Amino acid sequence: MTGPVLDLQALEVELRPLLQAGRGREVEMRVRPLLTNGAGPVALWALLAQALRVQGRVQEARPIQEMLVDALPGHVSTRFDLSETLLLLGEFDRGWREYSHRYSLAHTTRIERKVQRPRWDGRAIPGQTLLIHDEQGYGDTFQFMRMVGWAKARSQATVVLEINHETASLARRMAGFDAITLRGEIPPRFDVHCEMMSLPHAMGLTLDDLPGSSMPYLSALPERRAVWRSRLAPYPGLKVAFLWAGRPTHFNDANRSMTLAQLQPLAQDGVTFFSIQKGPTEGHALTPPVGMDVVSLSHQINDFEDTAAILCEVDLLISIDSSPVHLAGALGCPAWVMLPLLPDWRWLQHRTDSPWYPSVRLFRQREWGRWDQVIDDVATALTLEAARHRDTAASPVERLEPQRVRRSG
Repeated sequence: MTGPVLDLQALEVELRPLLQAGRGREVEMRVRPLLTNGAGPVALWALLAQALRVQGRVQEARPIQEMLVDALPGHVSTRFDLSETLLLLGEFDRGWREYSHRYSLAHTTRIERKVQRPRWDGRAIPGQTLLIHDEQGYGDTFQFMRMVGWAKARSQATVVLEINHETASLARRMAGFDAITLRGEIPPRFDVHCEMMSLPHAMGLTLDDLPGSSMPYLSALPERRAVWRSRLAPYPGLKVAFLWAGRPTHFNDANRSMTLAQLQPLAQDGVTFFSIQKGPTEGHALTPPVGMDVVSLSHQINDFEDTAAILCEVDLLISIDSSPVHLAGALGCPAWVMLPLLPDWRWLQHRTDSPWYPSVRLFRQREWGRWDQVIDDVATALTLEAARHRDTAASPVERLEPQRVRRSG
């Protein structure tokens, strides 16, 4: 005989794939009748909150998530879900507090670091040493590097920055720390520590504090810029770096990535696209959509120093939500970001600009999964941008080492 718990489990199994497919309205219609008296199992309320978020109705999901946290204060994933909603709404005060519950989740357990020292709470600690360590993806590191110098000024401490190998060279040219160590090495002795993404909580970061007076806070190597300036110089017109897919193992990649073929409407005269895509789909740039003038640079990009130099030498980056976007923002380089209906919390809602990065412009889905609308908006804006940068010189184009491909109909 099937009891109510088994029925609830079956309903969850049925509805969760619908949520993953962005069919939030269908899930809401199934769940709401079961909650008409204002009571019901916690799991159903959680499904309703997610169904509202999937539809972009984040403000409506918030009170439900707050109710769930009140009912289950020790349930870490519920608190983390609330933190992402609050941060997406720009409610930074409580949002950062709840974000401190981000560990012990399926996708964060592996990055938690056990530190046998107190966590810095934002107070001045002159004469002590503060270890600031990165913890998550490259984009997160680029975004929150700006706060290292702020933390040094607030703490009045000696600051040791521990950072991943891939971004260390960029970090070394940044101000705001006294010593640097690489992840995996034994750091110098320290008194207190703080994860880079816990600095906003410790320092009480608000939207009014952004972007900060230190923009841009990263820089490209002059010698790398010179190399890429020479390589890109033969190409006339508007130079646009671009990528269309993120890391496939990212838990939200299906929601943020697209295919190169979907970008075909961006093709237009006077624009050369330089693919900086890395990973399984980088080879797709060698067979681009019809009419799209593409130079694949992927196999020549050895590190983030190359990426930084390229971003400084092209006119624009067009990308899905990715680490190069954060790098462009930190460098002060123009970037257009194509965002899903339910974006990552750092992009907030209903804005075409980003308080984090003055040089970044946002293009958002209006319906779940409808990248065509976003791409049409980008294409329109790109036409205007190309007109402002039009190069009418008819000089011959020399081939680069990367293969340039343009398909005709």
